[in-house]
Amino acid sequence: MAVKDLLRVDREFKKTPTGRLFFDSMTARITDLSNVRILACSVDTVRQLYRGLIRPEIMCLFEKPGTIVDFAGQRWHSGRVSKDSGYQYKLQNADLGIILLVKNFNAKLENIGPHLKIEVSPHAIDTFSPERLQERLDYYASHVLTNVERNQCAVHLALDLQGWQPPADLVARMHCRARAARDISGIKEIQWTLESATYGKGQSYLFGSAGGVQLGIYNKTEQARAIDKLDYWEGIWKRRDSFDETDPDNYNPEQDVWRVELRYHHSIIQQFASGSVDLHTGAAIETNSYAAFAPHLDGLWRYGLRQFKLLARPGYFEPIWTLIRDDVRVDLPVDSLVDETEYKRQYKTSRGFSGKNVELFLGNFVSLLARERVGARKAFYRLKDWECWPVIRDHYAAKGMDEDGLYKHIKGILEERHIRWGRAV
Repeated sequence: MAVKDLLRVDREFKKTPTGRLFFDSMTARITDLSNVRILACSVDTVRQLYRGLIRPEIMCLFEKPGTIVDFAGQRWHSGRVSKDSGYQYKLQNADLGIILLVKNFNAKLENIGPHLKIEVSPHAIDTFSPERLQERLDYYASHVLTNVERNQCAVHLALDLQGWQPPADLVARMHCRARAARDISGIKEIQWTLESATYGKGQSYLFGSAGGVQLGIYNKTEQARAIDKLDYWEGIWKRRDSFDETDPDNYNPEQDVWRVELRYHHSIIQQFASGSVDLHTGAAIETNSYAAFAPHLDGLWRYGLRQFKLLARPGYFEPIWTLIRDDVRVDLPVDSLVDETEYKRQYKTSRGFSGKNVELFLGNFVSLLARERVGARKAFYRLKDWECWPVIRDHYAAKGMDEDGLYKHIKGILEERHIRWGRAV
């Protein structure tokens, strides 16, 4: 059943799509969001990926990690990065707000491959229009690679607001495709790899997986203060008071700012680029760069807030969710194409060769579970932590089996394995 919105009304109790009062006809409860202030809705992070062949002279920049080097007319700090990033080296200029991750771990240096990812900070995104920023990213890419080809982008969309904070039962009322809910309150660092988590004594929440769409809700004031960026963000919030022209003092420095952030992995952007169509021509939008996808970010914002559903009660959105989904637009100097595009994700199916591999893997996986005497539940959660889990999940979803069905399937064949051949044979 589709989730519905509560009735929006004005002070005279007349129905209006812009009302800040929300009426629940079942409980007769009225929720007043008049004091919620939208400070900014912006692109917080851009990651542009490229394919190509690394120029031979580039590798000389990393001969002495930790040194300052000259590259593309600028000074950069060179170094190594952890394998978790997927790359081996980096060039960083915090003043520019640019980090270049170079040499993919899984591709040979002498071969054309996905050897470059450029990460852009909020202040660089704020400085340039999408077109100008794309030109700069392409310029850097041309100095790292030959045979350069854009290889899709990833984006984070961030809404900052005051006058609202998450309810204590947020995790219970948030409905989404995240498979786990883990409470890790009190830890000191953001753990963005978990599928659902809270930390910092209710100061932050996370839903979704890093390889898909993630929703983060956290106290931006506390986070900015912790990394010594509060002055910067206060400047943004004060400057962008124009979001509410009726209140020139929209930002209140005495009140905490909360952030609602949607993070889209580059694979998800590619699904939208392949599956979304222009309503006038019927053609797929087929973008591969941040600048080309920028007019569609309003569509991604609305999509994300329908994937992650904060409910007031079963079947009905919490009023704040209706407000930020319908009233908020991503602040960019481009014309939005949200009303001219039908947004859909084109899922890559796991058929043929890859599907066969999934089936073979699962059979071998169960045999090893039986041999090591690992239970189905523990094995299932370990499987979901694996990088290849999305392929496995999508393969069985295409066959009409959801995650609960897949767990029962594994449990069933493991039980059959125990009974027919024993636990450690």
